[in-house]
Amino acid sequence: MKSNKVISKGTLCFQDYDRIIKRGLIFSKKEIPYESIQPASLDLRLGETAYKISSSFLAINEKVKKKINKYKIKKINIANGYLFKKNSTYLVELQENLNLNKNIFGRCNPKSSTGRLDIFCRTISDYCEEYEVIKLGYKGKIYLEITSKTFNVVFKTGDKLNQLRLSNFKTNYINDAVLQKINTRTPLVYNKNNKIINPSILNGLKIKADLIGKNKIIAYKAIKNSKTIIFNKINHYKVNEFWKPIKNKNNSIIIKPSEFYILKSKEKINIPINLAAEMVPYDTNIGEFRVHYAGFFDPGFGRDNFGSHAVLEIKTHEVSFAIQHNQSIARLVFEKLAQKPNKLYGSEIKSNYQNQGLALSKHFKIIG
Repeated sequence: MKSNKVISKGTLCFQDYDRIIKRGLIFSKKEIPYESIQPASLDLRLGETAYKISSSFLAINEKVKKKINKYKIKKINIANGYLFKKNSTYLVELQENLNLNKNIFGRCNPKSSTGRLDIFCRTISDYCEEYEVIKLGYKGKIYLEITSKTFNVVFKTGDKLNQLRLSNFKTNYINDAVLQKINTRTPLVYNKNNKIINPSILNGLKIKADLIGKNKIIAYKAIKNSKTIIFNKINHYKVNEFWKPIKNKNNSIIIKPSEFYILKSKEKINIPINLAAEMVPYDTNIGEFRVHYAGFFDPGFGRDNFGSHAVLEIKTHEVSFAIQHNQSIARLVFEKLAQKPNKLYGSEIKSNYQNQGLALSKHFKIIG
C-alpha cells in the first residue's frame, strides 16, 4: 500500500522512513521489519550472499557487482551462519535495495553493537567514490564491507550491523551559535549527579573521557585470541572471557597500538527530540587515535534519566597515546530533523543503550 503523504524536507525521521518504504523507495525481497525503522535512521540487514575479498575497493566508474569479480576469493552463502575470521575482509550484499527519488541522499554508519566488537564495516554502492555515502537519487544495491579486527564472529542473514540516515533536499547541520541557544532551552549535558553542566562547544559538542574514581573500572581492553562470538546471541557471553577490566590508578590510561579499548564519556548526553547527532570518528586535532566506530545518535537518547553516557571505542594508530581524565576525545555534530519523530530512542522501544554507563555490547552478560 503506497503512502500519499509528503516526505519532509531535511533529515528524515521515523514516519518518513515508514512512508518511503511503503512507496517502494526502499525495498527488499523479504518484508522490511517494522522494528528496523529507528527514530532517525533505518537498520540494514545482511543478505544471503557474501564474498571473501582480497582487497577493499570502491566502484567509482562501474557497478560493485563487476568489481567483485576482480577481487573475489570465494563466494559464500551465510543463510545458516558463517565464520568471519578476524583480519579477513568480506563483502556482503544487503537485503535493502534503494530506488530513491532525485532529491533524497544519505550516509551510513555502523551500529553501536558493531563498533563495540571492533568490527570495521563500511558501505559501498555503485558508481560512488566514497565509503558510507548514498548519492542523490541513488538506485541500486548496497553492500557492506566487513573486517572484524579483534574477534572471530559468526554472521548470519538478517543480522543488522549498520544503519542508513537519509535527507530530503538538504541536511540542516547546527552551527555552534545555534547549538548554544538550543542548550539554554534543552540542556545537552549533565554530570554524574544529574546536574546540568556547561557544554564545551567548538565545531560541535566536545566529549571528554571519564577516567576518575578510586578503584573504579575506567575501561575495558579486549582479550586477544578469545572464543568465537555469534553475533545474534544477546546477553550470552561472560565478560571476563573477552575483556580485561582496567582500574583507575592515576586518572589516566595509556592506549597501546593494536589494542582495542572501551571507555565512556564524562558527560551524560541528552539528544533533543527534534535533533539527531553523529560522533566524529576521527579528528587529528584531538589526538593520534580513532574514536567511536558507531556514529549515529538518535533523538531521545538520554532523555529518560538526565542524559546517558556515550561509550567510546578507541584504538591508536602508530604510537602509544596517554589519555587523561577530562580530556576531549570526540565530538558530536548535530543536525535538525525535518519534524518531530513519532518514535524516540529509549526504553519505550527497548533501545539497548539508554541510560548506559561503561557498557559493553549487548552480546555480553550484564554486570551487576
